[in-house]
Amino acid sequence: MSLVIQPSLFGSSGDLGLADLGAAVERRQLSNGAWIDLRPGFVTAADELFDALASTVPWQEERMHMYDSDVRVPRLLARYAQGETLPHPVLDKARSALNAHYIEELGEPFVSAGLCLYRDGSDSVAWHGDRVARESARDTMVAILSLGAARPFALRPKSGGPGLRLQIGHGDLLVMGGSCQRTWLHAIPKTARCLGARISVQFRPHWGNDLGKPTGDARDA
Repeated sequence: MSLVIQPSLFGSSGDLGLADLGAAVERRQLSNGAWIDLRPGFVTAADELFDALASTVPWQEERMHMYDSDVRVPRLLARYAQGETLPHPVLDKARSALNAHYIEELGEPFVSAGLCLYRDGSDSVAWHGDRVARESARDTMVAILSLGAARPFALRPKSGGPGLRLQIGHGDLLVMGGSCQRTWLHAIPKTARCLGARISVQFRPHWGNDLGKPTGDARDA
């Protein structure tokens, strides 16, 4: 698989690892009890992690049923259920760091991981909230680690009104929490300005589905 990689000013410097969370995490309150946390540069020397995941993860092209026909999902996917070995040790360390930071507020650990590979600006994900979470009355979280090319991350309230568009970059962490999966929608729009490929890693708690494995509609960005 041939990918165009966006050069990074900082992603190749230093050693591959993680920066601290703690006070470096910025919380933004949204409406209806939703919030997002941002931690730029959570992964240090992120180029190495991007290259390893792009070349070793068993990426799958999937199809979904839409409007009485099967259509190609516009990104490549990989899923790791609770108890399955993650494809890189730094992802294990990231999940452990997230659990240490959020366990008291979340009330349960992050256990599963879903990966998406956006090969270019034509790959995308439509407006959605994770199905299992949006059908629950309980607040929860999705933690998204972004690697590679910066892509706009769009959010808007389901009830209407102003949304926001974030530029999530190489090594950045975004956590959606509170009622976000029920009361807000999010998307990675198509773009003609994308300068390379992007990988996202989404960490999720159990949510009651078998083995903590993401369902077919757990398609986060």
